[in-house]
Amino acid sequence: MAISANRLELLQIADAVAREKAIDRQIVLAAMEDAIQKAARSRYGSETEIRAEINPKTGEIRLSRLLLVTDQVENDAIHISLPDAQKRNPAAQIGDYIAETLPPFDFGRIAAQSAKQVIVQKVREAERDRQYEEFKDRIGEIVNGLVKRVEYGNVVVDLGRTEGIIRRDELIPRETFRPGDRVRAYVYDVRRETRGPQIFLSRTHPQFMAKLFAAEVPEIYDGIVEIKAVARDPGSRAKIAVTSRDSSIDPVGACVGMRGSRVQAVVAELQGEKIDIIPWSLDNATFIVNALQPAEVVKVVLDEESERIEVVVPDDQLSLAIGRRGQNVRLASQLTGWDIDIMTEAEESERRQKEFTERTALFMEALDVDEVVGQLLASEGFSSVEELAVVDLSELSSIEGFDEDTAQEIQTRAQEYLDRLEQERDQRRIELGVSDELREIDGVTTAMLVAFGENGILTVEDLAGAIPDDLCGWAERKDGEVIRHKGALDGLDVSRVEAENMIMAARVRAGWIEPEPEEDEPADGEGADETAPDAG
Repeated sequence: MAISANRLELLQIADAVAREKAIDRQIVLAAMEDAIQKAARSRYGSETEIRAEINPKTGEIRLSRLLLVTDQVENDAIHISLPDAQKRNPAAQIGDYIAETLPPFDFGRIAAQSAKQVIVQKVREAERDRQYEEFKDRIGEIVNGLVKRVEYGNVVVDLGRTEGIIRRDELIPRETFRPGDRVRAYVYDVRRETRGPQIFLSRTHPQFMAKLFAAEVPEIYDGIVEIKAVARDPGSRAKIAVTSRDSSIDPVGACVGMRGSRVQAVVAELQGEKIDIIPWSLDNATFIVNALQPAEVVKVVLDEESERIEVVVPDDQLSLAIGRRGQNVRLASQLTGWDIDIMTEAEESERRQKEFTERTALFMEALDVDEVVGQLLASEGFSSVEELAVVDLSELSSIEGFDEDTAQEIQTRAQEYLDRLEQERDQRRIELGVSDELREIDGVTTAMLVAFGENGILTVEDLAGAIPDDLCGWAERKDGEVIRHKGALDGLDVSRVEAENMIMAARVRAGWIEPEPEEDEPADGEGADETAPDAG
């Protein structure tokens, strides 16, 4: 069967569009069919159900009208009676559709323009879908492209068959691009939006540096050396923590390369950003000490619950440890995920002396002892009167200069002091108007009751309506700094889990929620038949 010129041209156009937009040829043909259907409706009536088919081999266009088989024909353009339908198809039933072939017709100018818009819209949607599908799985990759234009500081990058954008805040400071410049960037997000898929690129993302190292260091690409964490101050300084799965390979040396060739290649791409390569360690203290390089660290004290660490450095190393404008300690904190407090040896010694003096004064006042005894107790590591009240007597009597009678007397005085303190707190609790019922909540002490009263928690309902943040406080990071907000029970050594348990107990007591059912214990004798010997 010979194909007429216009049919051949139709298929050629479909092939050309499919190649140019990198979409399936069938999608282009389907768009053409939709366009022809729309044009045919403008000729035969908008209520008419038209179907158009283009033969993908010959280019032949077939038009048909679908008629609904009904028992009452209200509109000849869309309905057909059952007897007429069965003349065309004996198996036709009410509710079926009968296809009626329509003659070909010439498109008018308006119909052709409308058809063109439909084709353009469908092809554009298919192209957007293709772009989104192509890039949605490339998040986390580095792409190369040409700068197409710069708009209000944002760089639009030509990635071949689509465009990406590097927003101004994702560019390295003082970095400038002009149309035609080659650029490498990290794909950190792909979104399907009205104007098409938006591909967001970054040159400041920490993983951009990690991917650059993977490209320069074969050991990272092969998985022998692993990048555990990255922290960047884009354009200025960065820290990267690495470890090796093979003990014979030095991870830091592998990243530095011969005479620094590998790290210099990354530095050049990042506009001279200085990079500290840190050996990662499973031990938090060791890792944090490494992260503070090049500063030397004398001592560290970790608080694992709040992920905070105190670092002591020599007096002459303080400025180096903190870095210009706090950069070194800030990057070390980002790298490790810990809040880092830095102090000099002199500051630490002064703080220890202050704590020693405060504990000595506490023991002198609470136990009515002289300074020498107070200092002895403080130097032995006791930090509170509560510890003295419950400690084993043998531990107290083993202190140099103490005997059993002295130890007994100290413990008795400690218990008497705590009893007096408890009475004073209870009196204060009553003055504040705190309900007696709150005392019956598991885990609540008299000191907590006073703290509740001072913070407006006077009843079980007040406690039931609280959240753990209200009791324990919370922290938020703002502009690189951690801001601590106090809670009602600050200073009373209450964990978040304990706070949650108290709040849930209050909600049960207030009748807000049902108590959790306790597991039934087996009744006496239950299951005895299984273990007892037969009585026969």
